[in-house]
Amino acid sequence: MIIGLDVGGTHTDVVLLGNNGLMREIKVTTDSSDLFQTVLGGLEKITEGIEPAEISRVVLSTTLTTNAIVQEKNPQVGMIVSGGPGIDPELFRTNEHYFTVSGCMDHRGRETEPVNESDIRKIADTLKKEKIRNVGIVGKFSARNPAHELRIYEIIKDSFGKVFFGHQVSGHLNFPRRIATTYLNATVRPIHKEFFEAVRKSLEEKGLTVPIHILKADGGTMSLESSIDFPGQSILSGPAASVMGAIGFATDKDDALVLDIGGTTTDIALLVKGVPVLEPLGIRLGNYKTLIRSLKTRSIGLGGDSVVRVKDGKLEVGPDRVGPAMAYGGTFPTPTDALFVLRMVEDGDREKSVKGIETIAKALDMSSETVASHIFDHVCGKILTEARDMTDRINSKPVYTVHELQEGYQVKPKEILVLGGPAPYFAERFEALSDFSVSVVPRWKVANAIGAALARTTCEVTLFADTQQGIAASPEENFSETVDKNFSKEKAIRKADELLKQKALQSGAASIDDLETEVIEDLEFNMVHGFYTAGKNIRVKVQVKPGLIFDAGCLLDA
Repeated sequence: MIIGLDVGGTHTDVVLLGNNGLMREIKVTTDSSDLFQTVLGGLEKITEGIEPAEISRVVLSTTLTTNAIVQEKNPQVGMIVSGGPGIDPELFRTNEHYFTVSGCMDHRGRETEPVNESDIRKIADTLKKEKIRNVGIVGKFSARNPAHELRIYEIIKDSFGKVFFGHQVSGHLNFPRRIATTYLNATVRPIHKEFFEAVRKSLEEKGLTVPIHILKADGGTMSLESSIDFPGQSILSGPAASVMGAIGFATDKDDALVLDIGGTTTDIALLVKGVPVLEPLGIRLGNYKTLIRSLKTRSIGLGGDSVVRVKDGKLEVGPDRVGPAMAYGGTFPTPTDALFVLRMVEDGDREKSVKGIETIAKALDMSSETVASHIFDHVCGKILTEARDMTDRINSKPVYTVHELQEGYQVKPKEILVLGGPAPYFAERFEALSDFSVSVVPRWKVANAIGAALARTTCEVTLFADTQQGIAASPEENFSETVDKNFSKEKAIRKADELLKQKALQSGAASIDDLETEVIEDLEFNMVHGFYTAGKNIRVKVQVKPGLIFDAGCLLDA
């Protein structure tokens, strides 16, 4: 059996999957001030009466790290950054305790200026006096050669708790994003570690000693143990759960929109012939542009519980949510109350909804039924507009999917896949207001939790080779070896694939046999010195193909 849990802004969805499909599904109210109790409560309810030995895997998707960054509720960390000639690292300052230092590697990983060890010791003393525990170390070209980052670590390692390295973030060279990503990993690590260690301990006390996985922003999973050192990977895992909950029901012939309508937000994503669109460089969260691999998603402050009000004589919905719909005990009218007035929903107190919508109707001098219809159309229209806008913005640049660059491709979605609690009501209206064919994802109320449960363990590896220097390296994997001038792109791919499989097993994959690997980048350039070829510069990137561990269509046939 497998447990999938997805924390949303309003509800936390939990499912229990077995060989015969969906066995149980529950929703618990999300307490954003105590996500631990929310998660634990959901896990306790879903496992009630189940023998612990029957559960083989737990996958969690939470808003913990996202909330911590957005709300700036993180402990202070130290950042030690070296850039050398060219762009000034000070331009990318992340926080108060941010120090730029001398020492430089060039783009091929050759030292051009050594580390000033005296300066590093002074910085360490300053950070200790400020009682800083976690530190990030970033060099501009550490993805080519991490020697300076490792030297700085040797100098300071006995003075601090956890040290994060820029070279372990990604094989991409983007210096500003590497700084931001290292900083975010360092600053969210304490809250992430405390939360998940508490979850694991609580499960162990109940006899559940099964592997715990975290859903990542790219729609794949990683083990709890791996996530402790790379907590930033769990940022925006909620929208990724929505995508994974829908891809099992998307056609591989046409492009499609995915709309997950929750109580607080609506998450929007695009599929190119059944394959999710990727954010090519990484997540942008607030002011931070990162190298955290992510699906291309958009969250808007519009959901079933968004507050409805009249402002300057005009109808306004959201982006805030104050509580549940009035039909369920809330104090402000919402789109869900409009559905009650229109008699589309009947499992709450319709009279309270009518009273709430009447206040809006009087302000607009309309009947309650007319206003309810306007509210519903307003929400549906705005979601469709945002979805079209997202499509246009994706088409304004090269389109990347999780598998490859679609050079020159124009995304033209013909279908909408809808999930979330009110999905059936919205689906009918979306179809009436647009030219899309609209389908409701099976088990729409908990499809995001199902997507989390079934997501495959994913990871990627980038390997560089410079045959003139006689080096092949993947700094993010702490790998380096000498090679001769005959080292080829084919050999680089084989070595990268070997490293990838090792990484996947360490990240929580069940076995090598379960992995589908693919090459997503392979480049080779001759380096010319005078009139002669002095060597080759090779870069390859491989990944475990994102997807589901089972056929969702067979498992969840509605």
